[in-house]
Amino acid sequence: MKPPKSQGFFFEGFDKMTHLGFFYILTILLFYGKIKYQHNFSFRSLTIFKVILINAIIGGGIELLQWKVFTYRSAEWWDFGCDMLGAFMGVFSYILLHLSNYNEKV
Repeated sequence: MKPPKSQGFFFEGFDKMTHLGFFYILTILLFYGKIKYQHNFSFRSLTIFKVILINAIIGGGIELLQWKVFTYRSAEWWDFGCDMLGAFMGVFSYILLHLSNYNEKV
């Protein structure tokens, strides 16, 4: 049996990990922009919904472009799932940061 062909730095699942990481960072940056714009650290469910919606639109748009426009790329539901997982990881981080900041002030 032949060993699997090495692709250098890339490995199986690298694309999914990249999607997850980029959308985690995007979510964190969206929350950072919200905090800087409002000059406070208030916790709002509407903000979380907006950030998730923005991520879903961007992630879905990327997959639609890969499906219809770029012939050398393919759209995958798993990529979109990793996009959303990265977004939810960012939301979870924001909630944890908010709770720790709230507990320090009390």
